[in-house]
Amino acid sequence: MIWNGLTLPDKNVYHVEEAAVIYCADNRDVLPELPKVDLVLTDPPYGVGIAEWDSVIIPPGEWLPLCRNLSPTVLVTPGNGNQWDYPRPDWEAAWFRPGSVQRVRKGTGFSHWEPILIYGKNIMAFDAKQFPASQEKINGHPSPKPLHLFKWLIQSHKDATVVLDPFLGSGTTLRAAKDLNRHCIGIEIEEKYCEIAAKRLSQSVMELAV
Repeated sequence: MIWNGLTLPDKNVYHVEEAAVIYCADNRDVLPELPKVDLVLTDPPYGVGIAEWDSVIIPPGEWLPLCRNLSPTVLVTPGNGNQWDYPRPDWEAAWFRPGSVQRVRKGTGFSHWEPILIYGKNIMAFDAKQFPASQEKINGHPSPKPLHLFKWLIQSHKDATVVLDPFLGSGTTLRAAKDLNRHCIGIEIEEKYCEIAAKRLSQSVMELAV
């Protein structure tokens, strides 16, 4: 399949349009078949048990090296406390959410920040940013990342015209990329989330958050 000048695999394509392609499959089956991209941005399962698919952390060794082979920069939002389950990154950024009522997993307080692991080339102008706290379960997904967070991360990589998300979930990366006039390839193993992501792409372009 030829998409925006790239040769992509035909198998397991769930949705395709000029701005985005969605694969409904295990990313370990798709990643070896993909061409080079400009940026990988993803929010893998945290292993906290909030859903059946979130019972364990997918071993980074099974997918992270594949992503690093495809892109000069890989950004991972691992969830607070999970960063030590990943290989040491080349740098680490963070986003802040004052006012959040999300509890820390070990302790009695609240979690007001989350790490962002940076593998490979780091061209972010600054490595921390504050965003409003939100507890909304967007589009039926129990733990979506804020759209404005992913827009900031994509905008920080001005030359990234093709973005890849191997753990697509409800499609926040796709939506952010489309709003910023970038192209995105998403891989999601759960068909219900593929459908949610495809529907989000049909919405009107949302206001940019910087």
